[in-house]
Amino acid sequence: MSQMEEILEKANVDEALAGKLINIVSNLLNASAAVVASFSTRIIRIVDKIGLKLNFTTDSVNITSSSLALAVTKINATGFGGADFSISNITNLQISLDERSPQASFAAIELPASLLNNLTSEDKDLASRIQFSFYERPTLFQDASIKNTFVLNSYIIASSVANLSINNLTSPVRITFRNIQLTQNDSDVQCVFWDCNKSNGTPGWSSDGCSTEQKTSNETVCECNHLTHFGILLDFSRDPMIDPVNNQILTFITYIGCGLSSIFLAVTLVTYLAFEKLRRDYPSKILINLCTALLLLNMMFLIDAWISIYEITGLCITVAVFLHYFLLVSFTWMSLEAFHMYLSLVKVFNTYVHRYMLKFCIVGWGTPIVVIVIVLGLNPNNYGPGQYGKQSDDSWDIFCWIMNDTAYYVAVVAYFCVMFLVNLSMFIVVMIQLCRIKNKKHHQSAQKSTLQDMKSVASLTFLLGITWGFAFFAWGPINLPFMYLFAIFNTLQGLYIFTFHCAAKENVQKQWRRYLCCGKLRLAENSEWSRTATNNTKKLQPLAQAVTLSSASNSLQSNASLFLARDYCSHPNVNGNFGVETGKTSPAVFAQELPNKQRLLK
Repeated sequence: MSQMEEILEKANVDEALAGKLINIVSNLLNASAAVVASFSTRIIRIVDKIGLKLNFTTDSVNITSSSLALAVTKINATGFGGADFSISNITNLQISLDERSPQASFAAIELPASLLNNLTSEDKDLASRIQFSFYERPTLFQDASIKNTFVLNSYIIASSVANLSINNLTSPVRITFRNIQLTQNDSDVQCVFWDCNKSNGTPGWSSDGCSTEQKTSNETVCECNHLTHFGILLDFSRDPMIDPVNNQILTFITYIGCGLSSIFLAVTLVTYLAFEKLRRDYPSKILINLCTALLLLNMMFLIDAWISIYEITGLCITVAVFLHYFLLVSFTWMSLEAFHMYLSLVKVFNTYVHRYMLKFCIVGWGTPIVVIVIVLGLNPNNYGPGQYGKQSDDSWDIFCWIMNDTAYYVAVVAYFCVMFLVNLSMFIVVMIQLCRIKNKKHHQSAQKSTLQDMKSVASLTFLLGITWGFAFFAWGPINLPFMYLFAIFNTLQGLYIFTFHCAAKENVQKQWRRYLCCGKLRLAENSEWSRTATNNTKKLQPLAQAVTLSSASNSLQSNASLFLARDYCSHPNVNGNFGVETGKTSPAVFAQELPNKQRLLK
């Protein structure tokens, strides 16, 4: 590198020496991108300087190698009428000047006749030549910030006038690329140029001043208002392509929904933590953990959007790690909720577990830590800032998240799939159990029964996160509708949990009225509701003591499932702590102790 720079500093270059230098650079293009990354900008400048220093007697000269081509043509700045450059053969590079066939070109560039109109008289004297270059390999043009979001889908073509800066053109430069990989009609294709000082002196691709004028499956046409090195980027991100208008609406729904969910999750947590009677049973304790996880997930999501603006790498990685962790914790606690529901409603007996909640907490909060440690251990740079959500001005939102696709699909998608399938299976089993219980209750009216069924399904759907399944079906023509359903139901999950498992539960309402209300709304300790609960307990005592051993098992199994089913469907009068709490395997023993278990009818 230093030797080539020395040569170019001393004197002009003839065609033979220029050919040798171009071959050297072409060989460097065959090296690993990591090897040449530290001096890629120097190599690009060497190629430009070869064209600037080249001595030739003809009107134009072409120099080609296996991976690099350079063409220089003399011009008259006063009577300039435009210029064309194209590459028609990629195997054995063939250059065409001022006579290109767009259909046969792998890359072509058209310079407008007004290209030099804005130059000063001094600059026009210097504008004696135009040079074009073509890079068959993208070795020198590696942008780490877009490697997991976009892929370069074209060869690189460049043009410059002497050593002048040409920009803010009234008539744009037109660049035509043949796509390396065929694209779909709805694919996101960006026309970009190589900016040597993109951010903090780090080179990278930028779309400023460039627009996509036409795109087909095998060709893309770009227009730019300046001269430099051009290419096109194809979006290979894991997010489905959504137009800017719908993306803005979805973003609005997401942030409003997360904000509302955070508020109602906080109210739910305060309610259950403030009133000791509400958190005595296992379902309430599991609900507290799930609400905590969802609240922290929503808070981290909202913080992420703010932190990513500052582009502080270390802070962005930290936020991304916590966002990933609380997402996995939320998935895990939904599955634990489903598992506890299965034990309580379906098995009922023979389900005693020592230190039940401690083990649940270890699994719920500990398992995601293992996943996070593995992802960080493999590469801390798996987390970082990425581009998501195209705006109407062709800009992109920056969001701190998982950058590596493999880590994303294994540590998020696969983890979610396992948890979702568990939840869906438990949901189906529990609904079957509820239907069986319903068949034994003939005294309810059809209308009341239907409303109760709808309430049961809705309650369990949001509690177990079944609505996350909309992400599975957001493909093809139904992509956009399901994205809206996904955004609405998932961001408002906290609101739905509050509605079904807090506000709609009578025992929660009684606590609010007893301690938070005044006047006529206040509920006294010796209220009619308290006396009714006591009377219901007394009515069960002779029934439990009178049953025989053979009938006790079936009767208690049915009653226990009924009590718990009502609780999980937001029934106000039971706590759902039946199957796991007792640890009794004998129906006779259970029947004897039932009168003392007034907690079942709180």
